[in-house]
Amino acid sequence: MKKILILTIMCFAFFVQDSYAQSQCRFNTGTGEWEGFDGGPCVNTLITALPFLRIIPDARSAALGDAGIALSADPNAVFFNASKLSFAEDDLGLSLTYTPWLRSLGLNDVYMAYLSGYKKLDDDLSAVAVSLKYFSLGRIAFTDANGQSIGEGNPNEFELTGAYSRKLSEKLSVGISLKFIFSNLASGQAIDNVEITPATAGAADLSLFYTTPVDLPNIKTELSVGAAVTNIGTRVSYTNSANRDYLPANLGIGAAWKLDLDQYNQLTFVTDFNKLLVPTPCVGDAADCENSGDPEIIDYKEQSVIGSIFNSFGDAPDGASEEFREINYSVGVEYWYDQQFAVRAGYYNEDATKGNRKYFTLGLGIKYNIFGLNFSYLIPTNSQRSPLDNTLRFSLLFDFGEVGE
Repeated sequence: MKKILILTIMCFAFFVQDSYAQSQCRFNTGTGEWEGFDGGPCVNTLITALPFLRIIPDARSAALGDAGIALSADPNAVFFNASKLSFAEDDLGLSLTYTPWLRSLGLNDVYMAYLSGYKKLDDDLSAVAVSLKYFSLGRIAFTDANGQSIGEGNPNEFELTGAYSRKLSEKLSVGISLKFIFSNLASGQAIDNVEITPATAGAADLSLFYTTPVDLPNIKTELSVGAAVTNIGTRVSYTNSANRDYLPANLGIGAAWKLDLDQYNQLTFVTDFNKLLVPTPCVGDAADCENSGDPEIIDYKEQSVIGSIFNSFGDAPDGASEEFREINYSVGVEYWYDQQFAVRAGYYNEDATKGNRKYFTLGLGIKYNIFGLNFSYLIPTNSQRSPLDNTLRFSLLFDFGEVGE
């Protein structure tokens, strides 16, 4: 029964029409402005379809507060920043990550799996890569509004990605990724006599990566920076409605500073900043948020995909201060001993008015010859629960460039 309730809520969140922000705000007659119930800014979270596209699939980055845009390249770079792959140390790499989902609630068949791999070409000047992310919601018993059984299903989603990376110089590279996305949450079911169908989309990522040595007394260091615009793609709907939702297009900027302390000890500091490139919902009552075009479509959803990306930097109702609140940040530190054993820690922060996800992360890594194994664990720091509470994630890596050495 618990699982039915959870998945009913999840499906409702995908299919229901967006409500206006008055459910999260109140009108202050003294100031003439909308505010949160605590007197602070309104809670005004960004709304997208297919949020599984933004779930971090890699246990290494998951242990670093979800930072990975400028981290040294491995097969999971396909998700964060494909342009890094042409700087990968090994000629060929594969990775497999398994992530239990909602395990703290006793669910055993809800999980995400991620498979990725790359191959370097042209004397290490370029690389190609593929990845597959699969999210299974397990076996679900569907019920109607009266709690009567209307059948069972196996909701699932997947993303198939192909990527190409090319060096422009000894320090700079670019990358492009193309994606096919499929989401089948309740195919064959109906809500208010409206048939639910699978959602499909195409999307692309564009990325940059720059790395350079930095001279410090008696220490060899390397500074890397990266940027990626991800999930630029078509809008989707689970019905024939013209009211379609945006993919979670995202701008990410990251940096990593690697310090070789001596022959055996290496330390890397990483940080990422991410902002969703989607419209910010209107704040106010129905009259304030009235649409100017199709009466079936909420005003902020009338923008084109490209238009919404550019407008996302200046459309927040509370101005620049709210735009900055839409930026999430991650920080992390990784320590390697003799490139065989790693310890990691990190922190992730999201503003309280934009989702309020805040958590520490911990992790370990082991590497021997061609084989690597990474673990991560998430610790929430506030009352906002995470699907990964009390959950151990792991990734397997194979670096075939070292075979025979």
